[in-house]
Amino acid sequence: MPRLPIAVVAGALALSGCASHPPMPSTVADGQGASQRGGLKGSEALDFQVKRYPGGEPYDLASDRGSVVVLDVWATWCEPCKDALPYYQDLANEYADQGLKVYALNIDEDPRAIPTFLEETKVTLPVLMDENAQVAERTLKVRGMPTTYFIDRKGVVRHVHEGFAEEFLAKYQTELEALLAEPTP
Repeated sequence: MPRLPIAVVAGALALSGCASHPPMPSTVADGQGASQRGGLKGSEALDFQVKRYPGGEPYDLASDRGSVVVLDVWATWCEPCKDALPYYQDLANEYADQGLKVYALNIDEDPRAIPTFLEETKVTLPVLMDENAQVAERTLKVRGMPTTYFIDRKGVVRHVHEGFAEEFLAKYQTELEALLAEPTP
């Protein structure tokens, strides 16, 4: 079977989303923003601890039980993340009074690029630091960037979206509004 030229493969990666950054699996995002992997969805609450950026204070996802959480896994080198994070910022602003919390979980090895990225994208979301991509790899099973998790008030992952595309924004908002309409446990 003939091998594809590197330029073709690189172009496909650019169109589909960002490739995962090593040491995460080398699979890329599907670019459709609608992938829902069964491995994380279920009835058990997601649980992990990371540090907040920039101060390093601890953050425990369990502390947000009772709220709907949008968790966007991103990196400064990810081009689609530049479009996704401002959208999630808008959701945070619009739905905060209904119990929505939105976090940007960064997997960069060097956090020095974060301030410039946030300034350029005009994002003020709380940033969480995933040192060595431990949570992204082991707990969340991220395969590509960005990957976004919609977590219900009980802490259960209900929707997983790999990649980011504007044509799926209405679907994202519908899913989010349905989660926000559910009663607080």
